[in-house]
Amino acid sequence: MIKTYKLYTGADGHSHVQTGTVSEGLFNQASSIRFQESPPHSFFDWHNAPAEQYVITLSGTLEFETRPGETFIVRPGEILIALDTTGTAHKWKLVDDQPWRRAYVAFDAGHEINFVPDGV
Repeated sequence: MIKTYKLYTGADGHSHVQTGTVSEGLFNQASSIRFQESPPHSFFDWHNAPAEQYVITLSGTLEFETRPGETFIVRPGEILIALDTTGTAHKWKLVDDQPWRRAYVAFDAGHEINFVPDGV
């Protein structure tokens, strides 16, 4: 199982995070994949996910924050499931000296997410 963070918009209109794992079969319904790199010490202020997508971190360690103040750290090899396409958004910053190299794997709306919350 791969450590995963699900970033979603709650009923209160705020972005929230839930930790868990993903199971096999993750990408069997991917509609596209693209790669991106941000230099060390980069940050991106408040924004929503542009689409529902998996974000796979290849290098770099990031701290994410939601407007209600929830924070979490994403490390290389971990996955972020970005579902907060509406609401009050999130922001991130690189917290190590590595570039953030990542793969964005988009999927069609209504795609079943293979996310298992911690403690289940």
